[in-house]
Amino acid sequence: MRRWLILAVGIVAQATTSSFLYGMPFLIPELQSSTGASLAEAGVLVSAPLLGLLTALIAWGAAADRFGERVVLTVGLAATGVLLLVSLTLPGPVALGGGLLVAGAAGASVNAASGRVVLGWFGPGERGLAMGLRQTSQPLGVGLAAATLPGLAERFGYVAALALPATLCLLAAALVVAVVKDPPRPPRPAVSASPYRAATGRTLTRLHVASALLVAPQFMAGTFAVTFLVSQRSWSAVDAGRLVAVVSVAGAVGRILAGVWSDRVGNRLGPMRIIALLATATMLAWAAGDLLDSSLAVAALVAALVVTVTDNGLGFTATAELAGPFWAGRALGVQNTGQNAVAMAAAPLFGGLITAFGYPWALAATAVFPLAGAFLTPVAGERRLSNGVDPAEVEVRP
Repeated sequence: MRRWLILAVGIVAQATTSSFLYGMPFLIPELQSSTGASLAEAGVLVSAPLLGLLTALIAWGAAADRFGERVVLTVGLAATGVLLLVSLTLPGPVALGGGLLVAGAAGASVNAASGRVVLGWFGPGERGLAMGLRQTSQPLGVGLAAATLPGLAERFGYVAALALPATLCLLAAALVVAVVKDPPRPPRPAVSASPYRAATGRTLTRLHVASALLVAPQFMAGTFAVTFLVSQRSWSAVDAGRLVAVVSVAGAVGRILAGVWSDRVGNRLGPMRIIALLATATMLAWAAGDLLDSSLAVAALVAALVVTVTDNGLGFTATAELAGPFWAGRALGVQNTGQNAVAMAAAPLFGGLITAFGYPWALAATAVFPLAGAFLTPVAGERRLSNGVDPAEVEVRP
């Protein structure tokens, strides 16, 4: 029973930091009016936490490998809350941006450790389900931010709005102390060789690259879905937003089902390759529908919003399993870094392609990313290395 509580706390911790890290764009109008920042300057401010996240993921992963997940989660969540509150007292947008960057770096601890503790407490037959459930935390956090931050900012200002996720981080840290327990591990060897130098190195590297490529269609669909429906299909912004919100729930369910699927078939990367090919097909169908001015475009857009998010948990689970109990944190840090780097580049890259060539050609170009990811997904490497044995080598206790 306790491991399910630990899973729930991991979801809460990730949702809490996600409401800050990925909820900042909801505050752009208030940041502009309160600080006098231009749209471009406000964009830099809301990107600062993600830049901090990118710089610290691997370091937090190494800390989790060395000191355990409970310590890293507690320290990271508490530091995020405190640093975010402090940053809100700093004068001027430059100081504010620096504070948000440092707070985002502290928030990276949850990405590195919460998934690792979940994987440690669940065996290979349940791990896909557990990680699929945990992967719902990001959309839950974004939903929390969408529901609370704009209203708080409009009524009380951005300082009061950001005080909410800061306080939630502090409460989540207390919850970790009360509930989370580090999973048991085998005795630490005198020398823990890097999995990147062993037989797993090539497989892990290909997995990281494939997972990063699969982020491209996810952020293309998520970023431009509303804009596409409004500009190309003459929908109202309200109706388009409602559709995307409803479909996002289906995407979260898809992550869970993909995890269960991987548990049933006994591997993660076979399903991940199939999802990559389906993502390719949805992007091409979306492009064709728009080119033909057909209702196929809307149906394909909905399919893309669901399919392109379902692989995330599979890549994370496989990464931790292949890296083993003493390198899983660092390997997850590498995995997270690559995916977030592509996520940050996706909006300007595809926005430029849409402006220059229109949606059909931009969508067709996007389809190249999951297609390449499908070919790079190291399905044979995972099967060869696991050979029916739990690759994570973690003793699981109820």
